[in-house]
Amino acid sequence: MKTIRRLIYGEVLIATGYVLLAFLSLFFFFDFVEELAAIGQPSRLDPKVTYELTHAMLYVALLMPSRIYELLPISVLIGSVAVLARLAQSSEYTILRTSGLGPWKALRTLLGLGLLFVALTFAVGDYVAPIADKTAQLLKARYQGKLSLGQTGAWLKERQAHSNFSVNVGSLSPSGELGEVRIFEFDNQGLLVSTVQAEQGRIEGHGSWTLNKVVRREFDVAGQQSARIVSSKHESLSWPSTISAEMVSVALLKPDRMRTTDLYAYVQHLEANGQTAQRYEIEFWRKVFYPLSCLVMVVLSLPFAYLHFRSGGITGYVFGGVMIGISFFLLNNVFGYIGNLNHWRPWLAAASPAIIYSFLSLGAFGWLVLRR
Repeated sequence: MKTIRRLIYGEVLIATGYVLLAFLSLFFFFDFVEELAAIGQPSRLDPKVTYELTHAMLYVALLMPSRIYELLPISVLIGSVAVLARLAQSSEYTILRTSGLGPWKALRTLLGLGLLFVALTFAVGDYVAPIADKTAQLLKARYQGKLSLGQTGAWLKERQAHSNFSVNVGSLSPSGELGEVRIFEFDNQGLLVSTVQAEQGRIEGHGSWTLNKVVRREFDVAGQQSARIVSSKHESLSWPSTISAEMVSVALLKPDRMRTTDLYAYVQHLEANGQTAQRYEIEFWRKVFYPLSCLVMVVLSLPFAYLHFRSGGITGYVFGGVMIGISFFLLNNVFGYIGNLNHWRPWLAAASPAIIYSFLSLGAFGWLVLRR
């Protein structure tokens, strides 16, 4: 079995590496072409600094870990299908079967290889890709001036002892400074108590925000006839808050590019403040289950080892395997949107495609082995 595992693992690892390299080269080219329009433009923060060719190549290179995370499962499927189909066509797999490689041993062998890819996908997606993607976004923001989310920015909510706060952050600078910060304070009855508007802000490490160039308005509604607005200006103002820089990053950046722990903390924050967390819960469970799709991919590839190929017929089967993998990822995205719209349980919306395709692949495997 050690010799068989060494043979299959080596072949699949080499084939997967080639497929992944081909995909990365293709996406690197597309991303680089997209950046060509920005080359030569001066920085908004420092007009003396220009966005050059090296900056564009560095930015695109920093996006590659995220591409690896996205492409690794389908690369595993294509590599595994190609290797097992080639072994079946050349009758090498038949020799392995007569040497003692039974169906369940073959399944356990591929599951062991799949676990290796699961660990690699999790490590890249949870440690390498978030750091590289954040560095890439900050590098781009150095020349664009800021990170923003549409025209309204990011909205967050926090509940404290006697007040509820709605916080709007317009942008995030490359140095971590917040821009165009607005804070709305409500009492427990839902009445507006005060508003704070700051040009800049920074999240400190001891559970507070430091706001600069602040305009604060307090609404005094003690009596119906004496309601008034008290305005004040401050050069600097400290606002206690448990909203961390990671939570702002989740709100400003794509949630699927964040670490699993950061997404979990943000979901807990939303639930503690009575906000809808369905979308982020689905993204959290997708982050949990996505590395496990590598196991689904190797199980999908196993039935190809038990097919009988005629000369030149392997290409069609490999293409069929690729289309199955693409349909899996399309269904994975569709289930996320459907689950969000129909308020499914987040873990069910994230895990359903993997469960469906696992049963289908195991059913095909059992039919080919037991019935044929």
